[in-house]
Formats: sequence, structure tokens, C-alpha cells
Amino acid sequence: MAEFDPEKFEDKYANYFPELQQAYKNAFNRMNDRYDSELVHAIDQQVLNESEPFYEGDGEFRVELPDDPYDRVTGVLVEEERFEEVLEIHVEEIESELERVFGFA
Repeated sequence: MAEFDPEKFEDKYANYFPELQQAYKNAFNRMNDRYDSELVHAIDQQVLNESEPFYEGDGEFRVELPDDPYDRVTGVLVEEERFEEVLEIHVEEIESELERVFGFA
């Protein structure tokens, strides 16, 4: 992997698409091993597919979610509190994976 360049991350999909895919995939696999796979798949396909990773500086990343993530999930019955808990953990996993994939962790 090339050395991380914060300016190139502004056009992340052109410059870092394979690394972004790897970070999301690693986080998904870890979540799928630990939590209900139907819920993890729904979050991945119906919420995180519209998420946007940002580089915050100092080796930290933030994942911005689309509006009303709970309302986007269909095909799986889950209480909103449980959904929010699993989604928060999943986002933290993605942020950690981004840090790892880009050599900050």
C-alpha cells in the first residue's frame, strides 16, 4: 500500500477504494462472527452502503451515517435500541479498521 496522504483522501474512492473495501469487509466479518448475521447484513446493505468515511486527522477516521438509519432497515425485526447498539459497534469497528488499514493502528 502507498503511504497515506490526507489530501488524496478527499477523493477517497479514486485513490483508496481497495483500502476502503478492505476496512469495511474486515469490520463486517468481525461483526458477522459476533452478532446476529441477519441484522449485520441488513445494517451493511441498507445503512452502511450509504455511509461516508472521513479522515479527521491525527490518524483518526469518522464514519458518517445516512439520515434515519433505523428506518432504512427492512427484512429483519429488531428493536430500535438493539439496532442502535449494534450499529454503533459496527461503525466503531469500521473506524478502527480504517486506522489499521491505513497504518495508524
